[in-house]
Amino acid sequence: MELLELIELFSTQYKLIVTVVALLVFPVLLKLTKKLLEKTIKGKIDIHRKYRAELLLKIILAIVMICLVLVFWGIELRGLLVLGSSLFAMLGVALFAAWSLLSNLTSFLLMFIQNDCRVGYWVRIIDGANFIEGRIVEMGLMNVVLEHIDGHRVIYPNNLFVTRPVMVLNKEPKPTKPVVIKRVIGPKKTL
Repeated sequence: MELLELIELFSTQYKLIVTVVALLVFPVLLKLTKKLLEKTIKGKIDIHRKYRAELLLKIILAIVMICLVLVFWGIELRGLLVLGSSLFAMLGVALFAAWSLLSNLTSFLLMFIQNDCRVGYWVRIIDGANFIEGRIVEMGLMNVVLEHIDGHRVIYPNNLFVTRPVMVLNKEPKPTKPVVIKRVIGPKKTL
């Protein structure tokens, strides 16, 4: 009789049971993703970058868990996806390009895992015939902040930082000398 009662309880209250199980499994999954993230890190890592990557992974995991619970509650994700993508597209067009936001966040995770460029490194980003040099001061969710040898700060988007060739310099580059152009007015007089 007890088995039948358990089956009946599960069939009537499965939504609540699945929600409780999801809430209990969520912290365990967070610990597993944190351990997996730490295993993928090579060498020293900036504490702020690690915190941002963990926060981004927590948000992604929470969204996945919420979607799974909503499926068990009988809510169709198709409708939610249409609503969510429409809102995201409107926000993206209103504020920024939607692909740029997503690609910058994805690029942040790629830079975090790859870990070839760190805060304090001098780099040269090559873009065709042009380049920009600087010391990496900060690596945020959306951009990399470079400090030029002259003290100027350059904010470079993560998606461009990942897709452009980046040369890690062995030493600090020398300051650029301004080009002096002498202006001569009129023809040269000869005596």
